[in-house]
This record gives sequence, C-alpha cells and structure tokens, in this order.
Amino acid sequence: MSRFVDTMVANAQAGGTQRGMVTGEPSEPVRRTWAEVHGRARRLAGSLVGGGFESGGAVAVLAAAPELIAPTVQGVWLAGGSVTMLHQPTPRTDLAHWAADTLQVLRMIGSDLVLLGEPFGQLAPVLDENGIQYRTIETLLEAEPIAEPVSAAEEDLALLQLTSGSTAEPKAVRITHGNLFSNISAMARRSELDPGSDVMVSWLPTFHDMGMVGFLTVPMTFGVELVKVTPVEFLSAPLLWPDLITRYDGTITAAPNFAYAIVGRRLARVDDGDAYDLSKLRIALNGAEPIDDTAVATFTDAGGRFGMPAECVFPAYGLAEATLAVSFAPLSTGLTVDVVEAGPLESENRAVAVPEDDERRGTEQVRGFAVLGRPLDGIEAQIVGAGGDVLGEREVGEIRLRGDAITPGYLTVDGPMATQDAEGWFATGDIGYLVDGQIVICGRSKDVIILGGRNVYPTDVERAASSVDGVRAGNAVAVRIDAGTRRERFAVVLESKAAGDEAEQARIVKEVTARVRDAVDARPYSVLVLPTGSLPKTPSGKVQRGATAEQYRDRMDAGA
Repeated sequence: MSRFVDTMVANAQAGGTQRGMVTGEPSEPVRRTWAEVHGRARRLAGSLVGGGFESGGAVAVLAAAPELIAPTVQGVWLAGGSVTMLHQPTPRTDLAHWAADTLQVLRMIGSDLVLLGEPFGQLAPVLDENGIQYRTIETLLEAEPIAEPVSAAEEDLALLQLTSGSTAEPKAVRITHGNLFSNISAMARRSELDPGSDVMVSWLPTFHDMGMVGFLTVPMTFGVELVKVTPVEFLSAPLLWPDLITRYDGTITAAPNFAYAIVGRRLARVDDGDAYDLSKLRIALNGAEPIDDTAVATFTDAGGRFGMPAECVFPAYGLAEATLAVSFAPLSTGLTVDVVEAGPLESENRAVAVPEDDERRGTEQVRGFAVLGRPLDGIEAQIVGAGGDVLGEREVGEIRLRGDAITPGYLTVDGPMATQDAEGWFATGDIGYLVDGQIVICGRSKDVIILGGRNVYPTDVERAASSVDGVRAGNAVAVRIDAGTRRERFAVVLESKAAGDEAEQARIVKEVTARVRDAVDARPYSVLVLPTGSLPKTPSGKVQRGATAEQYRDRMDAGA
C-alpha cells in the first residue's frame, strides 16, 4: 500500500476505536469511530471491486452528507481508485446545463461511474435521462467487505480536484498518493497536531481542497476527533460554528476570511458572556482568500469575550496545485501584517517596510498584507520577475513552488497538461514577496489593475469599499475594465440592503467612490449597487471575482 493508505488503515485499526467523527449536527448528531468508518469503507471497496472496478480507475462522487462522504472516499482509495468530488447543483442551478457539464467532467477524468448520496438522490432521474451511470452509496455500504486493500503506488492518483469555476472549461488537479502523504504529514507536523487531544471542527465543503484534504483526509488518516457539518448549515446559522467549538471542546478550525467576518459580527451582538466557551481553540486557520486585518480584529475582539485567545488566528497560504497547504504562520503568534509604502509597491514592485512609529501608518500612503509563514517541509518557494529572474527579499513578483506536494499536472478536456518546468517549478499566478523567508501575497496576476504604470491590487479597492456604511462586509468586488489596453479602468460591484432606495444608493455610490479614490488614488469608472444575494459565489460563500466581472459586463451591455 502507499504510505498514505497504510497510515490511514493502521490508525483506524490501532486507535480508531477511541476517536472518530461527529456528523448530523445540529438536528440529528451521530458519532462513528474511525474504526467504524473504516469498516464501512471496506464494505464499499468490496462492492466496487466485486462489481468489476479496476485499480487506477476514477470515481466521481456526488454527495454532501459528511457521514456518507468519509467512508466513500476511503473506500475508493482502498479499492485502488481516485476520487473526484463533483460540483454540486444548487436550487438555482439549471439541471440540464449541470448534467452536460457533469458528462464533460466524467469524460475528462475517464470515469463512467458516479457514486450518489444524500441529499442528491433526487437527481437520479436526471442522471438516467443523460445516460450517466450511478450507484447509490447507501447500497454500496451494505456489501461484503474487501479482504485486503488494493495496493497503490506513490505515483498513483488519489484525488482529481476540480478547480473553482471549472464547469464551463473543466480542469482537474492531479494529486498522487505521494503528494497527499507529503502535504498532510507536513501540515500535521507544522500545526503540532495531537490525535490524543485535538478536536477539529469544520463546516467546509468536501468538494473544496481545504474541506476534503485539511478537514476530512487529515483527521481520518491520523485518527483525530472531527466534528463536521455542511456549508448550508453554517450559512443558514453562522453561530452554529462557535456553538460546536464550545460543545465539543474544539481546538482546531478553519475558514476563509469572509466567514470570520460574519461570525465576528454575530458574536459581537451576543449579550450573554457565557453563551460560548472558545478558550480551548488553539488554531483558527484563515486561508483560501485574502486576509483582512479588520475582519480578523472583529473576530478576535468578539471571540475574546468568550475566552478565545487572539493568537489562535493562523494565517495560511495554500492552493490545490500544492495538494492544499503551502505555508503556515508560526503557531500562537496570531496575525502579523506587513505594512509597506504604496508608491514603491505599485510603481517599482518593491515592498518597502514602514516602521511601526511612522505617521504614515493608517493613511492611503501605505498598504498592509498578512504574513503567511514559511513554506511547509518539502516545499520550496521563490519569487521571479517578468523575465523569469529570481528576485530577492521584498522584491515583488510571481510566486513559484517546487516540492513533493506539488501536482504533476492537470487533466483538461484536451488531455493531460503539465504544470512544472524542466526544474520542477510550478508558476502559481500569485503575486507576492518574501520577508525573512515568509510568504506575503499581494494578489493574483490576472486580477491586478494596471493604471498608468501602477499595479493596483483589487483587495485594496474592496477593503475601502467595504468600509462604507451600508455595504455588506465581504461583498464588494473590484472589476477590471478594458484589461490589457492602454486605458485600463476598474469598477466596483457591491451588495447592499439599501439597493433600490435611490437616496441611499446614491449616498453609497458617492462614499464608495470617495473612499476608493482616497485609498488607491484612482477613481472607479462606476459603482454598481446590487441587492443582497446578487453576487456570484462559490457554494461555500466566497465571492467569485471572474464571474462578477462577467455579470458587470452583461449589465453594462444591457444598459443597466
């Protein structure tokens, strides 16, 4: 067996009777030990192998309930296959389009089988109509268990991780058993993971790398207690998250920045100082999107009332092409913000540090970025300029990565595509710099707004817009207009409960324009105010910048 599967099986057999996974909160909580999960996984693997599944085959999974997903993905690995978590339709999804996209994904990964579980059993007729073969997970779990796991080599595929927004032009990141073991082991070491005492609490979706790798595969492999709910449960009742941390003595959790902003605001409105106990939380990982120090402060200030230590905030940098994690900030240090001069950053690609006692701090003359820590064991990082030359400390360029956790390539509709150059480096598309060996991210190269030779980062625009009263926090997006032309411009698209109120809307537009102009010394071409729920988002609640840009262009073309 691969080191990954061997470790997971050994922990399930050794310590799996004490620790396990709680699912079904808040309505019908169920706890199964990792030994019980492993037993169900062996039955599912036995059903697959008994049905003719061949080692190395790809299996697509469509389910949301964690109690079904855990034995399913482990069972596929025990059967020698790779897992692809399909994009999940929402109530607004056109099912005909979704079925066509799903067929395209299945052809791309070379699979003709979907394992179907709740709450998507109702999609069976749609799959039938489109000739998509499927088997229900519940049925597979009733089979005779596999005698022994099918062997897998380190270079065999374990995960085919669909990239965000890949339904139109699907692309899957190829993650091998070796990639997976390297990354989860490095994360466990850097976070000082203790299976005997740590309790992980998560609502992150399993079709996202943070939810699948970080908060299902890691605890399942190393035998760590896990409390797992779905994004729907969190988004419908955000305070469920601190409630679960309280009731289960959670020590480790994670989320994108927007979720901490939401929960921080909700906690601040709780009158009862004994409503929650967050004192045992030692890691609150913040990753997957830019980290806003204002949102973090809102979260730590509110959490402090319930015993939460501010130093539990754990900034991180990751991407699917590195399996999951690239770098972690040092433990128990909280958020560190690197404050730099705006001029050299935007015009010269230099991150010039601003001293702590400098009067420019807090003005439009500076920019602040979260320090995301050193690369994990087995990963190297370097910054390169436009010509490919390696840059020095505090010189801004594209981040490149190399190491055991880096994917060997993508699968696309046109076939495999390599990701590494001749020396093994992967170009991330992220723009940033190094400070004492720690990674700092400024933004994505494709999103940078170029104004008169200056590089304006969308996060600076969005932070300024979100500071205006009436703008929903985390729901303002900077959109590039005329990208790549000599007269590149930008607009701001935002959500507000005041949308439709002409007077309030006019005030918001005026104040956003002024705040943005003050922050980045540039005036937005336009500010578009939309009702709550209008911005395109991922199922986990993150705003999609590219889709928002398309939405803006469509509205402008229609004369909105």
